[in-house]
Amino acid sequence: MWPGRKMGQRLAEAFYESNITSRLYRAYQAGWAIGMSRYPMGTNVYDRPWDALILLDTCRVDALREVAPEYDFLSEHEIGAITSRGSTSKEWIANTFTTEHIDQVHQTACVSVNAFMERVLADRKYPYEGFSSRLLDWQPVSSEDFLVLDQPWQYISEEDKHFAHTPPAYLTDRAIAVGREYDAERLIVHYSQPHFPYTVAAHAEGREMYDYEATPFEYLRNGGDRETVWNVYIDCLREVLDEIGVLLENLDAERVVISADHGEAFGEFGLYQHPMGIPHPVVRRVPWAITSANDDHTYTPTVEPPTDTTTEATKEHLKDLGYF
Repeated sequence: MWPGRKMGQRLAEAFYESNITSRLYRAYQAGWAIGMSRYPMGTNVYDRPWDALILLDTCRVDALREVAPEYDFLSEHEIGAITSRGSTSKEWIANTFTTEHIDQVHQTACVSVNAFMERVLADRKYPYEGFSSRLLDWQPVSSEDFLVLDQPWQYISEEDKHFAHTPPAYLTDRAIAVGREYDAERLIVHYSQPHFPYTVAAHAEGREMYDYEATPFEYLRNGGDRETVWNVYIDCLREVLDEIGVLLENLDAERVVISADHGEAFGEFGLYQHPMGIPHPVVRRVPWAITSANDDHTYTPTVEPPTDTTTEATKEHLKDLGYF
């Protein structure tokens, strides 16, 4: 990085981290939420044709393009991009599963390990819960409006999780089962990877995570090496794409789209992660890769969901992933 750019990034970080900037940002968030709850920007996925939509949490367009040559189901097609309906999962969910699209939601089977599905659609905790909440006009559907909503993070054991994450294999298992059991017009499969913490190497090696894996953005803010963090992020992306390969061999869907709810910032203009209301393209532009799936029955699902879950479990799960 040339000296002028490095100095500019440091100044940007100092600006973002100042107290006055924090207050200004909260005010900006309030205005953003008020506007987005009424006039959402970006592409609603229900306005695009697909039979199955596979969502990768925090997957950037450039990241998916980087690994695409390693996967036949990606390398054979151009990886396009769309503008997301949010820069956070909560914002994306509130702006995607709207009453305007309730007829399509009724025909959707959704398998998700994103706890904001529960928080927004069941608990009715909408984006930005600040002083202007009475001015917001979010109109999401209820979690009960789906043909089926299966959330494996709620019922797999803590011993089976990889630190905070539900391993992608569990989601693949349930997505295959739901895909075969229900005659759904649309299927959504929402993985948590490659969202941090970046657990792949630590789990494989039977060790605790290093700081650049567990708290990568704090590591970067303290002067850590961006390439180190990027590489473990890419490893988590490979982990979930390996599972998607299994899913595509055990699902009947003529048009499958691989996309993301939002991207991730690794220090661009002093920006890290994916704060609400951020229009930066590394956060708001997400992949739109079209492929297909054919059920060759190479996998037999084994995970059985129970019937009871709790709101407290939702909060704990989100805390494990760096929220609250």
